Amino acid sequence: MVCLREGGPRPLAKNDLPLVFNTHNDIKLMPAFLAHYRKLGVSRFICVDDVSSDGTREYLLSQADVEVWGSPLRYRDARRGREWREALFDRYGADRWYVNVDSDEFLIYQDSEHQRLDKLIQVLERRGDKRLAAPMLDMYPIEPIGSATLDTDDHRMPWEIADHFDGVGYEISYTKRAISITGGPRKRKFAHVLELIKYPLIFWDRNCSLSVSIHQPLPCERNFLDISGVLLHFKFFSDYREKIEQAVSDGQYFDGAAIYRKMLNDLQKTGEFDFADEHSVRFSGSRQLLELGFIAPIPFASEPIATREATKRK
Repeated sequence: MVCLREGGPRPLAKNDLPLVFNTHNDIKLMPAFLAHYRKLGVSRFICVDDVSSDGTREYLLSQADVEVWGSPLRYRDARRGREWREALFDRYGADRWYVNVDSDEFLIYQDSEHQRLDKLIQVLERRGDKRLAAPMLDMYPIEPIGSATLDTDDHRMPWEIADHFDGVGYEISYTKRAISITGGPRKRKFAHVLELIKYPLIFWDRNCSLSVSIHQPLPCERNFLDISGVLLHFKFFSDYREKIEQAVSDGQYFDGAAIYRKMLNDLQKTGEFDFADEHSVRFSGSRQLLELGFIAPIPFASEPIATREATKRK
């Protein structure tokens, strides 16, 4: 891997909160992605760009707080990006917290509109957690998807365009290694049983590994947590047909992009996707997700966790 920043990579400061992400041709999401995580308190962005050809790499290289890396391997050959992430964690240093997401994932947790990630990390540390569990919540527009346009000149956040999610239809279970959550519109519409759980905030130390799966990081005993966040996941905008065709031809995703092949076959039959359902819910913020039971409450007050739990029991 090669750092493409002039002068090479800069070491992280003790008080930096770094975010590691992979991207490929996601230029339309980049302004909103960076703005969202900057607001949450991320101070450094560390990216592997998987040969983007739409201006993503050039845009990221123009940002002072972003370091872009290139790799001779493609996403599939890097164990779907896991080798890249581990290499960057090792390069920038262990024994610290990282945000660990993809470029189409936007982390939401209780009062994330006002509470920065450093406050969330304080809560996690007080209760002895080394990760945040958060499933992907697939977002989609109700209006004709062909008119759901987002580009780099658009100052809206993606959830203002792809603004709905499935309010029901999820299953949670527990394996030996992690929580498992499946469901959502891709299962409802295409029968895709995809693992949705991720750990987008992680304390990385020498015991950690992504060798099994991004959904089941080691050591696995750290994976059994309250679901305290979600990753709003954005795949469906007006360019969705082009994205699906590109995924199929590129073949970088799991099982030769079999899921995308199924989607392309359905698209060729129907002409256009329509995700609207009687259980579609318009997204309105973190409080809504808390009230609907998608996320657990986070005690942001300064008193110890044990004190709060004792008060609840009384």
